[in-house]
Amino acid sequence: MFRQFIGVRAWPFRLLPVLLVFALVVSWQAMPALSSETIVRVEEDWELVVGTPDPNTDAPQVTCVISPVANTDAYHGAFELNQQSMPVFESGGVQLQVWEGEVPISDRKYPILAILVQPDETVAWTQCMELDNGVLTFEIISGNSTTWGAFGGQGYLKAGVNSALADLHGYDPAVSVENSGMGYAANRVQSLVLKRVRRYTSNGAILEDDTVRVVHSQN
Repeated sequence: MFRQFIGVRAWPFRLLPVLLVFALVVSWQAMPALSSETIVRVEEDWELVVGTPDPNTDAPQVTCVISPVANTDAYHGAFELNQQSMPVFESGGVQLQVWEGEVPISDRKYPILAILVQPDETVAWTQCMELDNGVLTFEIISGNSTTWGAFGGQGYLKAGVNSALADLHGYDPAVSVENSGMGYAANRVQSLVLKRVRRYTSNGAILEDDTVRVVHSQN
């Protein structure tokens, strides 16, 4: 009886490979075509909370990076706060730079060159990266602070380079976090946080990521 039971129950299992292939074919035929939309723009919302700045030593000095690919070996943007290191170092202010690996390509300065002096000041801004007709543009928008007022979005902090990239799918916020931080006087910063990321597709859809990514925190 046991052997007969096995014989009766076993035959459907021999058909499993055939049935599985049939199911996969049906599923593939029923599946809608994958979207051809591409990522054409990325925005990062950043927040810096200063602790006790020291204007006599230009402290602290902060740099935040954004890259269209999963490294900084190719074109990427760097945003400096309370320093402007290109083409020669200047104290205070903010500056957008474009690099190709370790080679500086261009820099844009904001006209207000004030130095951080206000304890517990919060500086917020959005780092943007957009690809359009073979041009990769980096820009700072929606900046807000006591020291520099409302900065970004006026064209001062905007620079573009020719790019062979097809889209911005290679962007990874982890690259921004890993390559951002304080070059000097981290002890004078309460926190530096990437608060939010938005990816824009070519059809106008917005993919928002509210994951809070902490670069530095005194807490």
